[in-house]
Amino acid sequence: MTREAHAFWLRAPGQGEIRPVRLPAPGPDEILVRTRFSGVSRGTETLVFAGRVPASQYAAMRAPFQEGDFPAPVKYGYLNVGEVEQGPDDLRGRTVFCLYPHQTAYVVPATAVVPVPDAVPPARAVLAGTVETAVNALWDAPPLVGDRVSVVGGGMVGCSVAALLARFPGVRVELVDVDPARAGVAAALGVEFATPERATGGRDLVVHASATGAGLQRALDLLAPEGTVVELSWYGDRPVQVALGGNFHSGRLTIRGSQVGAVAPARRASRGYADRLALALELLADPAFDALITGGSPFAELPDVLPRLTTGSLPALCHLISYDGK
Repeated sequence: MTREAHAFWLRAPGQGEIRPVRLPAPGPDEILVRTRFSGVSRGTETLVFAGRVPASQYAAMRAPFQEGDFPAPVKYGYLNVGEVEQGPDDLRGRTVFCLYPHQTAYVVPATAVVPVPDAVPPARAVLAGTVETAVNALWDAPPLVGDRVSVVGGGMVGCSVAALLARFPGVRVELVDVDPARAGVAAALGVEFATPERATGGRDLVVHASATGAGLQRALDLLAPEGTVVELSWYGDRPVQVALGGNFHSGRLTIRGSQVGAVAPARRASRGYADRLALALELLADPAFDALITGGSPFAELPDVLPRLTTGSLPALCHLISYDGK
């Protein structure tokens, strides 16, 4: 017995459409999930939508349940929250998070989902994948008590990092972004805010997430001697140029890459992917994260929404997609 669903596909770079999908009946170790919400990751997903994934990164960028291949046609996405309609008794009726694309319903192995804690609203839970990236980044470059830390780039990832840093004892956090409107988000997260030209220097740690060469350069400029920049940006096919003269060598500065595709070495021996994602969902019990959801649209409008998100005519951090027809 099969069931029909609908999925968002990138037909060609810059052109999306909704296609029908026939779902198989779940097997003994599988579940049927009805999607309630999905989220658009404005950084990564807009690069995919614009066809700007370098050929050398096709394998690294592949999402867990992606269909098709880059640049297109491809079904891509990884922030999905739904309700289990068929499956084991311990999951049936539960709200779960899955790294699944934008689709009204889907069948996956039961091990592919993580239950959403009761304290986390389903709409907020779409941020789990982004908060997981932030968790991994802070495992890569653990701040110390009392550190002076800046986050350069107030997008989804940068704001998630800032929100977690605000919980560290004695850590003073400043969110840096070119958009002064991000000051309101920073206040909601409990951190300071500055535009790049007014950012505070002498920082022990800077997390860079602006995906611009200018942002990376500013991150380096803000460091104290022997400080570290943790680079979280994904640049796609864009070259990045920074000046490594000046204080880079004399100050013994460090640029460290961090990427969510592997568990950070500091925790790799004791944590797996499921542990990291479960921790991200627990952390989302904090209502401060609601500040990261800055817009919403019904699923049927997604082919029109993604071009606007890609060009910036529709500004957003996380754009929430709803599946109840509203």
